[in-house]
Amino acid sequence: MKRDALTKWYGRNATRCIRAEFDFQPAGRRRVEAAFDAGRVSSDGGLLLLRELTKSSGVFRRFASCFRDHRDPSRIEHTVEELLAQRVLGLLCGYEDLNDHDTLRDDALLALAVGKADPTGEQRKRERDRGHALAGKSTLNRLELATPSVAGDERYKKISYDDHAIQRLFVDTFLAAHAEPPAEIVLDLDATDDPVHGQQEGRFFHGFYDGYCYLPLYVFCGDFLLGAALNTANEQPASHAVEELERIVAQILARWPGARIIVRGDSGFCRDDIMRWCEDNGLFFVLGLQKNSRLIAEIDDDMNEARAIAERTGKNARVFKDFRYETNRSWSCERRVIGKAEYTTDKENPRFVATNLSCDEYDARGLYEDLYCARGDMENRIKEQQLGLFADRTSAHTLRANQLRLWLSSVAYMILNELRRIALASTELAHAQVSTIRTRLLKIGAIVTTSVRRICVSLSSVFPFQHVWWRALDNLRRAHS
Repeated sequence: MKRDALTKWYGRNATRCIRAEFDFQPAGRRRVEAAFDAGRVSSDGGLLLLRELTKSSGVFRRFASCFRDHRDPSRIEHTVEELLAQRVLGLLCGYEDLNDHDTLRDDALLALAVGKADPTGEQRKRERDRGHALAGKSTLNRLELATPSVAGDERYKKISYDDHAIQRLFVDTFLAAHAEPPAEIVLDLDATDDPVHGQQEGRFFHGFYDGYCYLPLYVFCGDFLLGAALNTANEQPASHAVEELERIVAQILARWPGARIIVRGDSGFCRDDIMRWCEDNGLFFVLGLQKNSRLIAEIDDDMNEARAIAERTGKNARVFKDFRYETNRSWSCERRVIGKAEYTTDKENPRFVATNLSCDEYDARGLYEDLYCARGDMENRIKEQQLGLFADRTSAHTLRANQLRLWLSSVAYMILNELRRIALASTELAHAQVSTIRTRLLKIGAIVTTSVRRICVSLSSVFPFQHVWWRALDNLRRAHS
């Protein structure tokens, strides 16, 4: 090709021209060269484990049943179930952007995990996707722009979803994980900031977080995610808490009518409507209470005692007080409050908790240290969701599209938690974070070869966690046998 013609060609194809070979520093007298020419090699061999789990549990089938597909079946290449599986599995493997899927659509191992009968796409070269086994970014984007099901919208909205069915899916998974109903469960409420960096719908400035953001509300029970609602920052985190609790508690009690339920949260949820709802419905609550001058005065003698102990021992000291308290206007009745008078050798650190649990069941110290402080573990679950599974990737324009993205991330968390609970039980990764599991279990080099009779996956021979990988597979097979 002549230079002028070559220059014109590069000008036209600049956005899709990728360098074929790379040179590196030599190794002695040998040249070191590299190229992306190995063929169908996947960096996510752990997808085989995820496939084993999702196929056995039917999670993608149940998730897809929450959607309605109004497309002509004769004109589509990818079902809703396959699109959802591709998007969620991509999040689990660390691919947060839809743009990534324009390359991932040729990953045979991802296609196998999604459920494609032809994971290499060789049989589809003459079809519309021209040999690509999976969907590209545009098709996945249309899925994310689906809207809640509304009668008569089939002409304009090709895919819609039932938001109530998606919300029930998380609680159903939690209930199904228990062979016997537990005597007591604790529901943790918390909200966090989800920064927005564009002109998304529902964009508001939040003074505490010093930025424009959403405020998603999460409900967890231990490691299980029960609810994830994307709220705007112009409302208090507790504004929709009763609505979420009504839905979740009703679903739990319908299956476990005798279960004792404790609602736990920080001071942002110590609102009279939440406490009154718990009291009226036979639930218990343990909620942080924001300090004020009246509360601090109530534990003044206890703080002096704690200071004296700290100065004498040179260590932090805590003294607890159990008393009755009622606000001047916002509370409808008097309630039990636990005051923690703590002195940390150089400053006072008072804290307060409101509860309707009896003194006979929990003394002041036990309620604060053993029950209330345990809520801190929920923050680790939220970090997994936000940082490890990209729940904060809410860059779509509409609020409903960002809510659907949050649910996709939540389903990814649900699957990984099942992997941790079932497959990784009694292994060194049984309590590992999302990012650790991804790095040590899912990111394995794999070569995929196909023939008429079989699909062969060759995993890296020097993978250092082979023993955990085989143990996880064995646990999955025994659990679903």
